[in-house]
Amino acid sequence: MRSIKVVLLAVVFCFLLSGVLAQAATISGTVTDKTTNTPSAGDKVELVDVQAGMAVVASTTTNAKGKYSLNKTGAGPALVRVTHQGGQYFIAAPEGGEPGDIPVYDVAAHVDGILIEADVIEAETANGQVQVTERYFVHNTAQPAHTQYNPDHGFEVVLPADAVLDSASARRPTGLPTQVTLKPGNGNGHYQFDFPIQPDEGEKDTLFQVGYHVAYSGTYTFHPQIQLPADNVAVLLPLSIKFKAESGSAYQSVQQDPGIQTLLVKGAKPGTALDFTVSGTGSMPREQQGAQGQQSAAQGTPSGPGGGIGEPINTPDPLSKYKWWMLGAMGLLLATVAGFLLRRPATATGVPVQSAPVTTATMRVARPAAATPSPFVQAAPVAPAGPGGHNATLLHVLKEEMFAIESEKLSGTLSQADYAEQKSALETVLKRALQKKA
Repeated sequence: MRSIKVVLLAVVFCFLLSGVLAQAATISGTVTDKTTNTPSAGDKVELVDVQAGMAVVASTTTNAKGKYSLNKTGAGPALVRVTHQGGQYFIAAPEGGEPGDIPVYDVAAHVDGILIEADVIEAETANGQVQVTERYFVHNTAQPAHTQYNPDHGFEVVLPADAVLDSASARRPTGLPTQVTLKPGNGNGHYQFDFPIQPDEGEKDTLFQVGYHVAYSGTYTFHPQIQLPADNVAVLLPLSIKFKAESGSAYQSVQQDPGIQTLLVKGAKPGTALDFTVSGTGSMPREQQGAQGQQSAAQGTPSGPGGGIGEPINTPDPLSKYKWWMLGAMGLLLATVAGFLLRRPATATGVPVQSAPVTTATMRVARPAAATPSPFVQAAPVAPAGPGGHNATLLHVLKEEMFAIESEKLSGTLSQADYAEQKSALETVLKRALQKKA
């Protein structure tokens, strides 16, 4: 009998040990300076634990060949962060022994090739206020490629003098929106983002977003100001709100979506008259962005760096390139749900699993605005095993499927009927998973 107990204890010990070892992994890769196309030596590389409030759990420095190695323990989501010349670059910690190669760029306080592809102002009214979400899609086409970053003078935006700032976020070309704190700029209503403008990654550029509100008594005049040339300045409004272009401004109405008004100025420069007045009340349709993205993709809009976001002015398509923040919002929603599931007590072991902290600062990235994203730059990888592994795997699959159908819809390869049917099915599975876990 005693020998049986010894064997059982040995089996249990081996099982527990194997579980611990299974959660330990070595992450290694190469950091390459894409400005010079050489290995980047001497860069700090850190492993960041998302569930521990972005705490650094391991760090090292790249060697002369740009190589690094870190030990990762635990199965929770993590990021690898590289600091190069003051600029920070992130990737999701790779799984299964895959290389964690990271590209970086040399940093300069000012580089040529920075321009605004679109300044998009979305406004609606509620409770005696005009609520505004303004997004700036910024290209960095510098050659050779450099990251523009100046902690003393970042990307500058100008808000109405009476505006109350609600939120601010920014997104790297290959990341997801993250909460940021704006610095006061030079002048009333001027703010600056302490955030790098990295080189474009294909179609993906840098996004800056602010949310604010102003008091509203039935009419309000906006005086938009841009600090860099902008290919497009677009105003999006509910159909029930009246729009009036003020003297000198050259807005043209475009047929982007029948559910909203889209007013557009092309080729704006600093000092261009952009004033407009709104009156009346109304709210934006909550499914607006998805419909816009589908129409944009179907019309085949050019997408090269620095290019316009539409055909000639008679048939412009001002929202085509915004599919990346729409997909990013979907990823944020799923990351939030993953955090909810992973912070529930694990029934198998009785050990609570913590989730990444969440914030409401980027709630208005896209509608519906019910999701609160995790404040990290890239979507956190979801552990395929361990506590909560079943839910994590389910969410991973749902995320991939959501991204797949969104991409197919935006590219025009998935019909509206098929998209609605598949999305409804995925949402049903997601709701059932939440109900079972609650």
